[in-house]
Amino acid sequence: MDLLYKSTRGSETVTASQAILKGLADDGGLFVPVTIPKLDMPLEQLAGKSYQETAYEVMKLFLTDFTEEELKNCIERAYNFKFDTEEIAPIVKADGAYFLELFHGATIAFKDMALSILPHLLTTSARKNQVENEIVILTATSGDTGKAALAGFADVPGTRIVVFYPKDGVSPIQEKQMVTQKGSNTMVVGIRGNFDDAQTGVKNMFNDKAMEQEMAAKGFQFSSANSINIGRLVPQIVYYVYAYARLLAKGEITKDEPMNVVVPTGNFGNILAAFYAKNMGLPIQKLICASNENKVLFDFFETGCYDKNREFILTSSPSMDILISSNLERLIYQTAGNDHVKNAEFMKQLTEQGSYKITDEMKQKLTDFLGGYASEEDTAKVIRSIYEAEGYVIDTHTAVAASVYRDYREQSGDAVKTVIASTASPYKFTRSVMKAVDSKYDSMSDFELVDQLSEISHVKIPNAIEEIRNAKILHDTVCDVEEMPDVVRSFLK
Repeated sequence: MDLLYKSTRGSETVTASQAILKGLADDGGLFVPVTIPKLDMPLEQLAGKSYQETAYEVMKLFLTDFTEEELKNCIERAYNFKFDTEEIAPIVKADGAYFLELFHGATIAFKDMALSILPHLLTTSARKNQVENEIVILTATSGDTGKAALAGFADVPGTRIVVFYPKDGVSPIQEKQMVTQKGSNTMVVGIRGNFDDAQTGVKNMFNDKAMEQEMAAKGFQFSSANSINIGRLVPQIVYYVYAYARLLAKGEITKDEPMNVVVPTGNFGNILAAFYAKNMGLPIQKLICASNENKVLFDFFETGCYDKNREFILTSSPSMDILISSNLERLIYQTAGNDHVKNAEFMKQLTEQGSYKITDEMKQKLTDFLGGYASEEDTAKVIRSIYEAEGYVIDTHTAVAASVYRDYREQSGDAVKTVIASTASPYKFTRSVMKAVDSKYDSMSDFELVDQLSEISHVKIPNAIEEIRNAKILHDTVCDVEEMPDVVRSFLK
């Protein structure tokens, strides 16, 4: 029987392929599976599977209106030569934890894990639903989603993609990766504002019915590559299942032994995928949500109050510089007993007042989650200490998680084996990483730092960095938030 998807804010119910195509529900809600399926293959059997085989075993349970041939074709086209390791997501043991390296794709960030497959899921969904319109992907990015989405959708027939990013809120490498993107169907726009402004602007365009009709009349329809799209979330579940299976295969854990997961998160999608994996039967004990100084999620798990009314802080982990964690809505909906009316009221309060407080009963259902945060000083300190002790270099986002885990282990004495989601290559944030290793590096240029990082880490410079070293700037549009719809109209002519 097909697994259907429901809006978190209403009664709209659709198939998996329709949810992927739409991105956002008509009522502004996010699509969630009506039930979370259970793994139907024993973990010890999955232990012998490749990443691609594991992806099929997990994703077939969620994307039930895809045929076996369709889904395997999407997987094969996504997880191939674009990744620089055969394992796709290798695990490195360091600092008393297991670092799950999710950055071996084309743009050296964890977003590649889902955005390598989303274009194929989307175009397959369009064929399944007899869609003849050109699909226009609208995406807001805090740094990594943008480049990964651009790389995934560049020159994919029947699609166009517009990426909005905060002009002064991403690292120099992240910005250069985006503004040098080739592809006649791509556009990159810097906005005067922060990520939350960009995300709100994109959501407003999705919810603008007049604009939707205007686009349809010209042969276009909007969809999203942000983690609000269920086609982004489902592929992320895979790597947690794969990580457990690999640890089992290597004898690092035994059958049914629990593990903890630590995830550096701003938009909440990456840790929500781990929560879904737990719901599928993966023996995850604690879900540790690691925040930087924009610690809105830490405060939420401490108090039950989500409050975005605070100073927005620019940090060395810019992909987590977020005050509106869109994917948290999926957890709120489930915690509210799948009550879309109650959830819609919380989201209305967030829009109108900037905050909401869940009930004590709902907070009781969140005991699997634990929040922690790392200051800028903590982040730099852990990069330096892991490098000095083990010669292993991690990026700033991974360092937030490593710092939070160190604090948790020290305070709780919890000895459960722990996987840390390593979400980006240190090459993406060379200045912050190298300055943390030794302040003497701060006087070097960005690409001198790249060469120096290769020397101290003994890790080859990724193609994603080499190809932008002398690349030409192809996108230089900058606009105010209110100008975003006109920028899209102009691009579509």
